Formats: sequence, structure tokens, C-alpha cells
Amino acid sequence: MRESELYAPVKAYLEAQGYEVKAEIGDCDVMAVRGEEPPLIVELKTTLSLQLVMQGVQRQTLFDHVYLAVPVSGERGWKLKYRDIVALCRRLGLGLLAVRTGRKVGVEAHLDPGPYAPRKRNRRAGRLLREFERRVGDPNTGGVTGVKRMTAYRQDAIRLALHLAEHGPTKASDLAKAMEVPRAGDMLRADHYGWFERVERGVYRLTPNGAAEVVRRAAE
Repeated sequence: MRESELYAPVKAYLEAQGYEVKAEIGDCDVMAVRGEEPPLIVELKTTLSLQLVMQGVQRQTLFDHVYLAVPVSGERGWKLKYRDIVALCRRLGLGLLAVRTGRKVGVEAHLDPGPYAPRKRNRRAGRLLREFERRVGDPNTGGVTGVKRMTAYRQDAIRLALHLAEHGPTKASDLAKAMEVPRAGDMLRADHYGWFERVERGVYRLTPNGAAEVVRRAAE
């Protein structure tokens, strides 16, 4: 497909909305004007790429209303990353048009340009800050994949396991105080790593897996 094949459907789509449309005005692929309204710019590309996004951002230095127009995506195209792509365009204030050519010619507007006002995810941000504050030291290496991350939760679980290895079965409340882990009771009951088992009401000990973890850490 050539970029020029996208022009006719985009022009027809805009003209149906009352715009006068012209191509190749300066660096702009498409410019459309309707009455006294600000001009509308459309950048055409056969694939949604960083180059297209950068072109759109450059056009925003001239006009506020800028669309990116690409062919309708197949299963292997940008449809796989649709939500991320729409989120990126929304954040940049760019519009997004999907152009259908061939037998069923048409254009679908997935997003209109507009100012970006992000909705803060305060609960998730709070969880991240709490994780930062609770984590002891900096045990992970940024950018590394395929390895288990050391989280504050895992650090607390290791501390509980080490205490149980040294002192044997212990009350959850005593563990919480001794190791300064307020959530010890919940962690022992949840047994996320398979390290703990209940001996009697409120009292826990290490499982074989927990003992093996303690030995492994001692050998590091």
C-alpha cells in the first residue's frame, strides 16, 4: 500500500463533515478548513510508527488539531497494542484515524485531538510509594529480566523465616513484635511462598521449603 491510497478516503471523510480539503500544503500531508474554525491537519502513513508520531508532534507546533491516519490494522498490526497506542496519542493530544481501503472504503475516528488531562491513579501510586519505603536497601538491578525481584514483602517473609529457623514455632504476634513486621499474621496465614505452616492457633513454624530457603540464603 502507498500513502497516496489513504488520501481519497480521508478527503471524502472530511468533506462529508463540511471541510474543504487540500493535499501537500507545505510539509502537511492534508490540510482541511471549515469556515472560521482553526485548520485541521492529517498526517498519512501506511504503518503506525515513531516517525509518524514525531511528524504529528511537529505539526502541533503549527496547529492544534492534528490527526494521524493509518490503514485499519489486522490481527498482527497495531491492533495488538491498540490501548497503548490510543493512550500515547491521547497523552500527546493527537487524533487517530483508521482508514479502510479496497471494497469497503471508509474512515473511523478512534480518537480526536485534545488537551491531555491525566487521571492520577492515586491508589497504585500509594502502593508504589509504600513499597519504596518498606524495601530495605536496593537489592535489585534495574533493567534485569528473567529473575525474581526482591520485594519488601519477600524481605519481610525472609526475616520471619530466619526467626523461625532460630527460635522454632512462634506466635504470630510475637513474630510481629520481634521482627517489626506488623503484617506478620496475615503473611503467615497466606503463606505465599510455601514457607510457613500452622502448628496450633496463632503459632507457626517453618515448612521444609522454608527451611531450604534459609539454608540457601545462608550459603549466599
